[in-house]
Amino acid sequence: MATKEISKRFQPELIENKWRKNWEEGGYFKADPQTTKRICSIVIPPPNVTDVLHLGHALNNSLQDMMVRFYRMNGYETEWLPGIDHAGIATQVVVEKQLAREGNSRQKLGRDKFLERVWEWKRRNGANIIGQLKMMGCSCDWDRTRFTMDAQLSKAVYEVFVHLYKKGLIYRGKYIVNWCPRCRTSLSDDELERNEKNGKLWFIKYKIKSSNSFLTIATTRPETMLGDTGVAVNPNDERFKDLIGKSVILPIMDRELVVVADDYVDPKFGTGALKVTPAHDANDFEIGSRHNLERINILNQDGTLNENAGKFKGMDRYEARKKIVAELEKMGQLERIEDYMVPIAECYRCHTDIEPYLSEQWFVKMSALAKPALQAVENGTIRFIPEHWSKTYLHWMNNIRDWCISRQLWWGHRIPVYYCDSCGKEMVAHENPGHCSGCGGSEIHQDEDVLDTWFSSWLWPFSTFGWPDDTLELKAFYPTKALFTASEIIFLWVARMVMAGYEFIGKPPFEQVLIHGTVRDSKGVKMSKSLGNGIDPLEIIGTYGTDALRSTLLLLTSEGQDQFISKDSFELGRNYANKIWNAGRLAIMNMEEFRLKDPHSIPKPLDAADDWILSRFAGITASAKRCFTEYRFNTAAKILYEFFWRDFCDWYLEMIKPRLYAKNGDTPDDNARHVLFYILDGTLRMQHPLMPFITEELWEALYEAIDLKPPQPSLSVAPWIDVPESFLNKELEEEMSAVQELIGAIRNIRSEMNVPPGKPADVLIKPSDDKIADWIRRSSNYIKLLGKVGGLTIDKSTAKPYQSASRVIKGAEIFIPLAGLIDIELERDRLQKEFERVKMLFDKSSKKLENDDFVGKAPADIINKEREKNRDYQERLEKLSMNLEEIVGW
Repeated sequence: MATKEISKRFQPELIENKWRKNWEEGGYFKADPQTTKRICSIVIPPPNVTDVLHLGHALNNSLQDMMVRFYRMNGYETEWLPGIDHAGIATQVVVEKQLAREGNSRQKLGRDKFLERVWEWKRRNGANIIGQLKMMGCSCDWDRTRFTMDAQLSKAVYEVFVHLYKKGLIYRGKYIVNWCPRCRTSLSDDELERNEKNGKLWFIKYKIKSSNSFLTIATTRPETMLGDTGVAVNPNDERFKDLIGKSVILPIMDRELVVVADDYVDPKFGTGALKVTPAHDANDFEIGSRHNLERINILNQDGTLNENAGKFKGMDRYEARKKIVAELEKMGQLERIEDYMVPIAECYRCHTDIEPYLSEQWFVKMSALAKPALQAVENGTIRFIPEHWSKTYLHWMNNIRDWCISRQLWWGHRIPVYYCDSCGKEMVAHENPGHCSGCGGSEIHQDEDVLDTWFSSWLWPFSTFGWPDDTLELKAFYPTKALFTASEIIFLWVARMVMAGYEFIGKPPFEQVLIHGTVRDSKGVKMSKSLGNGIDPLEIIGTYGTDALRSTLLLLTSEGQDQFISKDSFELGRNYANKIWNAGRLAIMNMEEFRLKDPHSIPKPLDAADDWILSRFAGITASAKRCFTEYRFNTAAKILYEFFWRDFCDWYLEMIKPRLYAKNGDTPDDNARHVLFYILDGTLRMQHPLMPFITEELWEALYEAIDLKPPQPSLSVAPWIDVPESFLNKELEEEMSAVQELIGAIRNIRSEMNVPPGKPADVLIKPSDDKIADWIRRSSNYIKLLGKVGGLTIDKSTAKPYQSASRVIKGAEIFIPLAGLIDIELERDRLQKEFERVKMLFDKSSKKLENDDFVGKAPADIINKEREKNRDYQERLEKLSMNLEEIVGW
């Protein structure tokens, strides 16, 4: 049988659809809950239905897939459950914007028609997201794809609400919430983006009642003074002791405000006197509660001022600010204005400035739920990787606040609270009760608000497997093995899932939490749609292929560290895929007429190169497997990369080529082909979790080449490679390492002295001892082949010949006579000119780095690039100087 023809050029677009179809039709990713195997299960962090998947998703899902494929190949029943989050506020904002472009609005449509529109949008976009995950090579159990508003998951949401309400952990109350005037809904603290911006501190004079004196207060939000109901001072502040209990007059509104003493007040901020606006600041709300101050709301839900703002009614909050400041100035009660860095909070979706707003909302009491979740991390039941993130988790859990779970939206799980129109009775039920349990009336309406998106997401690890029903999937796949996520949702999602797991199942939702870094652009800025600095992973797939996308992200992103990425970064993965393809093609094309009954039974005796690569392979497989099980995926990827590129391609393939390319009627060396098959087969298996498409294609071709049926129908379900420890030979590895260093030194001399590539060079080696001499003699054929060496002399008494270049390495000195190889006069001139050219570049770069203006003003990435260039120039100068010193005296 002829060896399968393999394209000279790797063309990912020709193989990826083939293997995606093969995997799905084969059902290789579907897990059996009744299996007798060990189980490895994970649930995908569900992307928002609004999303087009970005590089962060690509990294997150590549890491998950790497783990799942590894465990599948190691005999586990693997369940990777995919799904999508309904993303309440984000989705509603997107659909509302669509309607606005059409000249329509949700208010015009009404609730039912608007929700129909959102569901239509979800069906279209949700399918796109699943398609993108498949393009990335994710080996998910697609038949179990879930959506947070599926009927079964909604059933779980309502079960949880009813349970917590009956337990007294859900309550309704008036509190200060974070209010988005654009989205017109409340947000939790963790849904805010916090920044600082250049602002002002206004110093306003409040007249002391029955006095000609004034009390000056400082504020960053002068418009809220219209809702002031008190002024607070620190009880230990001597400046204001005489004012405690007295009244001041609120400018413009002419309202009396009592001066109260409260320990919260910082005497060092502003003037030390604090205006108290209980309806528009969380801290003021607490002060007002302690001192029974009135709560006056001056804002409408859209951020305009209401009737409590007097003549400013109807104005936008920022327009009113300007008018109020102007009036204070006109009244002579604006003492001064100072520049000030103002902390601001923005809506995480529309980036509108948040307003603290007094509103009636639904809350969950969190302190009781937090206790077992806190203990789970403290006692090691749940482990964070990297470990330092556990401190972040514990700090938040120790300072947990009640969770505002109501949102003033239409898209989401509607709060299951019903009200009797006749008697006003409040009823909590899984569905509309039909009749009032109090008066029996049938006129009942449901609460208008929906639940926070995270109220469904915190149930994701078990609602997706059928809870509250007692399903086979729930018994088999919960708890899951690990969660892969980013640090910014430790509070929003991770902690809440742990609390839910203990409250409703009595078990933690996962064993490990792997926190991966953030993908940033080349300047270190977090990628975002608003900044326009993102990279579309689908564009990278179209240009370089999925394997290049995955391998680049996994090779560059160190465990737990952020990574700077540009489009050019993906050339790393492209080059790696090409290297694998070309090496695989070379090996496969040299299996012509080669037949193996037992590919994994290695013949003896072997050449030193074969024994060396088998030893390296045994060590690498053990190291890589250990890294996989310890969640050190970046390290595993680097180990495999270095082995394949350096050991296998740069050295082993080059060393055995004469044995593969039989000449003068000789037959190829079957032992070399056998070892080559064994190493390539095993390497493709180990590389598969990292680069699934190219490895599947080459693995299939490799077995076809020797006319042998693969042990499994797909590499995705083939067993992981286990290499016998007996292959390990550390002494041989040490010997070959020394030989490789020697060959590298010979190559460097040839390159630096401009020796023509086709000219063999005589080499003299002066070993430091007999052991080194024996190593070199045993490998003399490799030295001659890979160093392009003509005559090779190995002698401990060798002296440096006239007109020769030399290098010193560990255990030996190397001399290459250059007479006859190069024109020494021309080479001397070339080296001198190159030295002068590089010296000029080095001096220019050094001056730039010594310039305070450059170092102080240039972007960090530009400075770092200049420093790298400077180091490179310095290294080149040192080499040129060394070569010149040798050649000048000839």
